[in-house]
Amino acid sequence: MVLKTVLLIVLGFQIMLNITRPLITLYASSLGAGTFDIGMLTAAYAFLPLIFAIHVGKIADRIGDRLPVLLGTVGTAVGMALPFALPTLGSLYASQIIVGVSHVFLIVSLQNILGHAATKENRDHYFSVFSMFVAGGGFIGPVIGGYLAEQYSYSLAFLAASVIGIMPFLFSFYMPAVRRKERTDVAPGMSGSLSLLKVSMLRKALASSALVLYSRDIFVAYFPLLAERAGISTSQIGWIIAIQGLAMILVRLFLSKLTVIMGRTWVLLASILTAGLSFLLLPAIEHVYGFYLLSALMGIGLGCGQPLSMTTTYNASPKDRTGEVLGLRLASNRLSQLIAPMIFGVVGSWGGLVSVFVMSGAILISGALLTRDKPSNV
Repeated sequence: MVLKTVLLIVLGFQIMLNITRPLITLYASSLGAGTFDIGMLTAAYAFLPLIFAIHVGKIADRIGDRLPVLLGTVGTAVGMALPFALPTLGSLYASQIIVGVSHVFLIVSLQNILGHAATKENRDHYFSVFSMFVAGGGFIGPVIGGYLAEQYSYSLAFLAASVIGIMPFLFSFYMPAVRRKERTDVAPGMSGSLSLLKVSMLRKALASSALVLYSRDIFVAYFPLLAERAGISTSQIGWIIAIQGLAMILVRLFLSKLTVIMGRTWVLLASILTAGLSFLLLPAIEHVYGFYLLSALMGIGLGCGQPLSMTTTYNASPKDRTGEVLGLRLASNRLSQLIAPMIFGVVGSWGGLVSVFVMSGAILISGALLTRDKPSNV
């Protein structure tokens, strides 16, 4: 029952989130934003979550997960409604800040609930299924958003996303209101959140997760501009981004078998390299079917990273600090999502849009090689 409830909440949340994410760039561009502005707008989503993610994890450890999930769904719905009520660049910034903070409350708590509900033996499976539903929202959302924006308006798409927020809000009341036990013994030298980075396995999981998350955000933020210049319609852009979500779903169906056959390290390395090469090739493509192909390949690559890093992070966590560690993971993700768009905003304004994809692909490939470990099937 807990698993089904978590999956329904995350599906509804990801649909509402992904209706708007590909449209933010185009909406901002229509309001006069340039490449640098779009980088700052993308970074705004990550700024406050970077500060609060660890604290949110600690809150979930102490008071339980139901209240943070409720706060996350309500906050996201309010943030989505802002650009509809006030169609300005300022409201887009405010929307992204509110949605970013709300996302932290919801996603850390859902992952924490799932980790506690699973056993060590089926945790890979639970997080893989969870990631499939996240990817499902990533497939459905952009298609809905693309058609709404093309047939009606960007602001109406934001309103639709806000209304869909009713679904995860209602299901949140079915979450178990379980309070965690008070923290007992803390290992020497492990009292602070950042001290957890002494664990090598945890450091590598966080780095891999940050690589995957930032690259997904850069793609969603800058690909619509690249596609628009190639003469592709808004609805087609939505479909191309949706194909990436579909590829993530498909690869996660076979992820458990892949890790058994190849080992977790090799699967993670190969997946990030695939995504990096796809990034490098994107600017060379001019035909819509080429974009579909590379988006799918990128989805296959990025689709492996998140569930594997979630399981590794949870397994490496002290048992009474799992929410805190998941918050630390989200904070490291948001750090990359904050810094990368700012850097790429400057890079794009200096070197053009193509340089964003070339540099991002190079960082993914080099990052994958730097964070690899000795092959292991564990």
